[in-house]
Amino acid sequence: MPLERIGPFKYRRYQPHLPPLEAGRESRVHDVMIAGGGPVGLSTALGLALRGVHSVIIEADDSVCEGSRAACISRRSLEILDRLGVARTFLGKGLPWTTGRSYYQEREVLVFSMPHDATQKFPPMINLEQYYIEQFLLEEIARVNAASPDGRPLVEMRWASKVTAFAQDGQGVRLTIENALGAYQARAGWLVATDGGQSFIRQALGLELKGAAYTGRYAIVDIELPSTSPTERRAWFDPPWARGTTILMHRQPDNLWRIDYQLRKHENVDESLTPEQIHSFVQRHLDAIGEGHLPWTPVWASNYRAGAMTLDAYRHGRVLFAGNSAHAMPIFGVRGLNSGFDDADNLAWKLAAVVQGHGGDALLDSYSRERVQAFHLNAESAMRSTEFMSPPSRGFELLREAALSLAGDHPPIASLLNPRQTSALTYADSPLSSTGDAFSAGPVEGAPLVDIRLTDASHLTDHLHCTGFTLFGFGAAAPRVQALADAGLRDAKSLPIRAVAIDDAVAAKAYGAAPGAVYLVRPDGHVAARWHAPSDTEVQAAWRSACAR
Repeated sequence: MPLERIGPFKYRRYQPHLPPLEAGRESRVHDVMIAGGGPVGLSTALGLALRGVHSVIIEADDSVCEGSRAACISRRSLEILDRLGVARTFLGKGLPWTTGRSYYQEREVLVFSMPHDATQKFPPMINLEQYYIEQFLLEEIARVNAASPDGRPLVEMRWASKVTAFAQDGQGVRLTIENALGAYQARAGWLVATDGGQSFIRQALGLELKGAAYTGRYAIVDIELPSTSPTERRAWFDPPWARGTTILMHRQPDNLWRIDYQLRKHENVDESLTPEQIHSFVQRHLDAIGEGHLPWTPVWASNYRAGAMTLDAYRHGRVLFAGNSAHAMPIFGVRGLNSGFDDADNLAWKLAAVVQGHGGDALLDSYSRERVQAFHLNAESAMRSTEFMSPPSRGFELLREAALSLAGDHPPIASLLNPRQTSALTYADSPLSSTGDAFSAGPVEGAPLVDIRLTDASHLTDHLHCTGFTLFGFGAAAPRVQALADAGLRDAKSLPIRAVAIDDAVAAKAYGAAPGAVYLVRPDGHVAARWHAPSDTEVQAAWRSACAR
């Protein structure tokens, strides 16, 4: 059901319940159970529901989260959320931004702008607090459930409940679920673990995240502040009012401002987050940037340590991991939640295809392979940003000080300060891709679609078939792709294909597509194959390969 807001940053609490039981067990075998009802779990459930697969979410809390938490949503994530039906809601509340500013001590040394123009469907980034993210996803779930063709909810939320034990076999997973009313047994074909950085599911399987954990710690403080400063990312390095630290500041909806600041090595985390210390630091910072005269109120505070760690594999039998249960990403470059949305987007269509018999079991192995590869690509960029934001040694500190001191007068050096915001990634050597022809331009096999505004004012991604594959045919290929799609619809063993004719010179140029060219695109918007003039056999073979059949 939709959440009911009862205060400035408070939401209605929901009570636990017990499902119909027989001798302490549910009689129904669920398609999928999801441990964890944060943004990744909710978006996975919506992705499954979009394809007609039922799921049950087990959430330990009794409402949406508190605090801004993951608050920056990328263009790529907005494309994913658009396929789930919620992007416009997010845009209606979120604050778009393109510009970032960095200061060394008191001098501005870098201004960067993320690529954006009027032809883009979405801004490169919006700021939106995580409790709104979760609320909007839950409200969409309520709408989807209300429209369920058989009257049975496609997504069931079980609040204030947790998985306390589970075991799996070749047919599914048996779970023990507990809440304040008691414990019961449940069974599902698959278990998706999106239960966060302290994942019980991960620990119960004896799995560990591996990678780099950084020593620097940061505090996060949300404050209510009636500031008229623009929505930009601002970063201060070694400011005179907080020597030896780095401070980040983001505007969010409802006059809420998020301040992240590095704690000095000698500072005790608990002492730094006392109301007195928070008030002292925030007031000193606001005074320094010319906003100390404004009334402000602290709303929420927390802390974190940067790290780039992952499981070796995201599939373990009938258990699949996504989001923070699968990996930990530093916040710099906002790769945490945005990576989680990509996990959910990749997993949902594949798991639905396996549940419904349209895809081979190897689809889920490809999920693990592709997303582990994506983690390492993300981590490489995040590591560089993290080492700059939070130097791991005195040597790194000296290099950073040199770069910062020179950046104001030397633009090439200033570019080193760019935080390298997250972007869509290519699944190189994906087992679902087929080798086609060489093109002069356009996304390669495994790459996401390049969105183009078409002459009819729609966007290329508007025509993506989210519940199946899409054949984009350019110019003379249009009649042929329709015939191929019709043949695909007659093959009930694989996901269907939709034919889309593209008669647009700008799109054809961007895709290196002469008349007759064809792109085969997966439900998550990644290219499976492309050809200049394919045969029916080539397209059908690539399509079945992308279904892991």
